[in-house]
Amino acid sequence: MDNLEQFERIKQEAEDYYKTVNAVFCPYLKSKVNFNAKGLDHIKMKSWNKARLISDQYLRLKFFKLVPEVLKVAGTLQEFHETKNFERIKDTGRWQSIMKPVVYYGFVAIINNVKIKIIVKRIEGGQPYFWSVIPFWKNQKDEICQKIKKVFYEGDLETQ
Repeated sequence: MDNLEQFERIKQEAEDYYKTVNAVFCPYLKSKVNFNAKGLDHIKMKSWNKARLISDQYLRLKFFKLVPEVLKVAGTLQEFHETKNFERIKDTGRWQSIMKPVVYYGFVAIINNVKIKIIVKRIEGGQPYFWSVIPFWKNQKDEICQKIKKVFYEGDLETQ
């Protein structure tokens, strides 16, 4: 199986699984976190109408299945960010960009020997929803090619 076939398989599996996850209760937020199209779009797109690199999409899609498990037990917040963003909102049948207060919550976990960060987004007046999953890595210099490569936190932490 080549890389593109593997990517398409992981993508299809993740999209199928994403459709089965409606919402999960997050103990830290004391509310349900919804899984809507915005989260799935953000995994595949950097911004509206601009796709992420296939390698980036692949990693996020590959680890998505861990997200609901982590959110169900998240009792501690690791990151918090408040800002104002232009958000695309459909109003009277038209899409508009409106400046809204936004809060991002970051939850870091090691699950199944994989370290990931999950971002939950809440726009003022709305419910929190899944926004992103980010695999953790460290940069390591390859002595042979003299290039920096990403080494993902997966498996035995003793050797990381």
